[in-house]
Amino acid sequence: MKKVVTFGEIMLRLAPNGYYRFFQNDQMKATFGGGEANVAISLANFGLGSVYVTKLPTHAIGQAAVNSLRYFGVDTSKIIRGGDRVGIYYLEKGASQRGSVCIYDRAHSSIAEAQKGEFDWDDIFSDADWFHFTGITPALSENVAELCLEACKAAKLHGVKISCDLNYRGKLWTREAARRTMSELCDYVDVCIANEEDAKDVFGIEAENTDIYKGQLSQEGYRSVAKQLADQFGFEKVAITLRTSISASVNDWAALLYDGDDYYMSKSYHLNIVDRVGGGDSFAAGLIYALLNGKSSADSIEFAVAASALKHSIEGDFNRVSVSEVEKLATGDGSGRVQR
Repeated sequence: MKKVVTFGEIMLRLAPNGYYRFFQNDQMKATFGGGEANVAISLANFGLGSVYVTKLPTHAIGQAAVNSLRYFGVDTSKIIRGGDRVGIYYLEKGASQRGSVCIYDRAHSSIAEAQKGEFDWDDIFSDADWFHFTGITPALSENVAELCLEACKAAKLHGVKISCDLNYRGKLWTREAARRTMSELCDYVDVCIANEEDAKDVFGIEAENTDIYKGQLSQEGYRSVAKQLADQFGFEKVAITLRTSISASVNDWAALLYDGDDYYMSKSYHLNIVDRVGGGDSFAAGLIYALLNGKSSADSIEFAVAASALKHSIEGDFNRVSVSEVEKLATGDGSGRVQR
């Protein structure tokens, strides 16, 4: 069984029921989520060995976060315990022309205050095939940025493939800090994942003839972005997700994969969104699964986009779908008919 390690922060997600605004009533639903945790759960659902690495407090909320991962079969044995708090994010889901709102309360979380030397990376990567992290994780603190670098160096020593989703978050750090840190980390990355904004925000690489706010995405412009990223950092592959946001409720969704030789454009899905949080993470997981299982570049990008399309129909951060469900959609059955 192929084994994937992911490293990041799992947070408590607090959200009003349905599409209510914050405190429209006095209830909030508590679940868990976070970039690399979402990827780990998708990969476990796909049948891979999935190991999630983080630091969590020993109290009941920390344990509940661990249990949420174990429920899906994620290996939590490399999680270290300590610190005082679990990070929180508050989510108000948008609808129609009202956009979603995300508020972070994650300063001084256990993982944000973790120190170099706390994780035994040689043990963690001893039998791993792949390592995945996002640009959100090094943004948590200088300490965690150093941990990401420590992890990347150890993964390379063990011959482990590395993927990174750039995932720029302006609420966590500046573009200048992101560029400085991610430039160093990307020297170790084999597969880079970005969206229509990340390459511009982090590295100043912009697609021509594109306006994401008017729904104008140029495929030719993004081919150029993918090639520039690959040329700058030596990535083996670059995947760029392409979201045409018609409204908060309706998006068109596709992606491009560049493998150093050719460009592969997926089919486009017209999405009626239930919950878009975790959509990029489900794409990353689909791409990792497909590449690890030897799918062609064309089939890999179709699998990744289909996995993500399905996630948009599922409440919560986690993508609760199987390989067979993804493959059914990727090969053309998007009818949504009742399965009897």
